Amino acid sequence: MSLPQPPFRSAIVFGAGSWGTALAAALHERGVQVQFWGRDASLMAAIRDQRCNSRYLPTLHLNDSIQVTHELSSLTPAELLLLAVPSGGLRTTAYSIAEAGLHERAKVTLSCTKGIELSTGKRMSEVLAEVLPGPCPAVLTGPNHAEEVSQRLATAAVIACGEEDKALALQSSFNLPWFRIYTSDDLIGAEWSGAMKNPYAIAAGIARGLRLGDNAIAALITRALAEMVRMVTSIGGRAETCQGLAGVGDLMATCYSEHSRNHRVGKLLGEGMSLSDIIASTRMVAEGVPNTASLHQAAKHHGVRTPLLDEIYAILHQGKPVKDAMHSLLSRDPRPEVDHPAKL
Repeated sequence: MSLPQPPFRSAIVFGAGSWGTALAAALHERGVQVQFWGRDASLMAAIRDQRCNSRYLPTLHLNDSIQVTHELSSLTPAELLLLAVPSGGLRTTAYSIAEAGLHERAKVTLSCTKGIELSTGKRMSEVLAEVLPGPCPAVLTGPNHAEEVSQRLATAAVIACGEEDKALALQSSFNLPWFRIYTSDDLIGAEWSGAMKNPYAIAAGIARGLRLGDNAIAALITRALAEMVRMVTSIGGRAETCQGLAGVGDLMATCYSEHSRNHRVGKLLGEGMSLSDIIASTRMVAEGVPNTASLHQAAKHHGVRTPLLDEIYAILHQGKPVKDAMHSLLSRDPRPEVDHPAKL
């Protein structure tokens, strides 16, 4: 199948984890000239020499034409800047990009990071717009496990952007026969949905570790979606975004998949392992752990009822035993399933 030339001909991918690596390969396959940057000098040297990221995606081969480096000074300004770094490091990475002047010719900064900044409560695209003024901020999100994207398995994602022409250009620059991209103008809904699914994936993993069964996990995911909708709509996002790829799609994938880092953390918690031991045992970042604190803080600030998120926060950040948290959820006062608006 012959594809038209991508609207964005050049890109820099920042972040050499599994997601950044998979996206660098996908963009190259689409015909984009790709530069690939990571902070770890030894890792990037190994990737450059071996043409694979043996630490995170050892089976994915990176084409020789993808420039691999840990030095910002060796990068050439590109039309598209793609950030796939942990949420806690996105602002620092953006400042480094600004200092190097790499954003001055860029048309779009694309966040592929799911999280909310704890210190400010800002979405990742808001951080990019603040630190890297000029390029249009956009978001790539959805049920996208890097392991499956690297294998070119059928995948769908959504690009959220406030400028329609940029959204369409990004859509065309990523669309592949196995990678289908949709567009949205609801950045608030897309980013908050993507961030909120992480703590709920930990909860689903806890339920799995406690051997509570499929009924409990299905109920948990359904109530998680209800909380997600309440939160998103309270801050200006749309409920239908929560019901799409960025919301329920990503929620389902991360709550059930063996690839989900957050689910894995929860499962180990449910089996009795301490959070500190879990974190020490892996190099990969489970975004749900730091995200839970920022999301819990935001829910309280906006007055949104989130009993499930509250218990996840108590487990991760207050040391509450998982069985006590489960008892707290099940012993809550009975209530209607759907919150109806008050009658005027």
